[in-house]
Amino acid sequence: MKYDIKDISLAKKGLLRIEWASKGMPVLNSIKQRFEVEKPLKDIRISACLHVTTETAVLMETLKAGGAEVSLCASNPLSTQDDVAASLVKNLRIPVFAINGEDNRTYYKHINACLETRPLITMDDGADLVTTLHKENKEMIKAVVAGTEETTTGVIRLRAMADKGVLLYPIIAVNDALTKHLFDNRYGTGQSTIDGILRATNMLIAGSNFVVCGYGWCGKGVSMRAKAMGAKVIVTEVDPLRALEATMDGFQVMPIKEAARIGDIFVTVTGDVSVIDKNHFPLMKDGAILCNSGHFNVEIALDELAKAARSRRAIRQHVDEYTLKNGKRIYVLGEGRLINLTAAEGHPSPVMDMSFANQALSVEYLVKKADGLNNMVYSVPGEIDREIARLKLASMNISIDKLTKSQERYLHSWELGT
Repeated sequence: MKYDIKDISLAKKGLLRIEWASKGMPVLNSIKQRFEVEKPLKDIRISACLHVTTETAVLMETLKAGGAEVSLCASNPLSTQDDVAASLVKNLRIPVFAINGEDNRTYYKHINACLETRPLITMDDGADLVTTLHKENKEMIKAVVAGTEETTTGVIRLRAMADKGVLLYPIIAVNDALTKHLFDNRYGTGQSTIDGILRATNMLIAGSNFVVCGYGWCGKGVSMRAKAMGAKVIVTEVDPLRALEATMDGFQVMPIKEAARIGDIFVTVTGDVSVIDKNHFPLMKDGAILCNSGHFNVEIALDELAKAARSRRAIRQHVDEYTLKNGKRIYVLGEGRLINLTAAEGHPSPVMDMSFANQALSVEYLVKKADGLNNMVYSVPGEIDREIARLKLASMNISIDKLTKSQERYLHSWELGT
């Protein structure tokens, strides 16, 4: 079996951490139990490009329990948990191609190694695997049945491919599921981003001017958590509806150029490029802290920051100090990559439970239904979303009401009024 990881001797540590994460993932474990009996993924080859974390390992266990042949590579060079990668290789015999801190060349070498298994299903987080397949390995695409995509950035890229007519197989946007983005993006990103900032800096958040660039579901989660810790939250936006929502949620809203002058901590969560750029760095306070929780490290214009700086040094783990020509110091966390995974452990397992349940059930759906789908991006079927919510509530011992027959009739009628 081919694989490329840091150190196989880390497997025991990884196995224990995977066991700990699994305890917080009852929905995925219930799916795993069914998969072990039914084997709905028998002989299905899956190439997955995901963050190699403990929660991802539980998903890999579930897919393998369903009969799938799985290979895994990292969707971010700094997010791999090397002990988890070792455990997957040694204990589950899953080919893993991921090393924390790998350079860009190795990152894409690992993606191509994962694709060498000639997948029938692709599972992506950011669309790097799918785009690599389309650009460099088109001869393999004929065998691909369908794929799934985990995150907002990847869905945007894949929809652009579909719009231009270059997407060559159907993809389910797991990020569109309500049980994914309402919880993973908001509660997961919110908590894990704050966790990453604290682990990297040990700074006090209370009393700080905390700037959140972007007020999508991730931005809402970060803003909510920062406010709860006593920060004065400032939101920057380009969408008037989201800006209005942030205002009514009690946050101060202003352009990034104004926020740059007063912010102490900046978090980008937009999925776009150069949100903080060369025009903003000179305006910032001495000691301003910059980090990113968007998928790619493009939201902070790091090349422009390097040009504007007279020196750069690593002042502590995950913290780079840039000293500008005017003497001000700006601190960038985690090389501008996902701070919640570079400096922390990513989302808590109870949140990833729902996200990865969507992945598992979406793959099962695609195995059965892909022949009837076009080469476009689809949302997760509503029945899957509701089933995951039902299973999650059951795992929390929460019961809800059911509609009576008369209530159902009323909701489907037009005759009854005042």
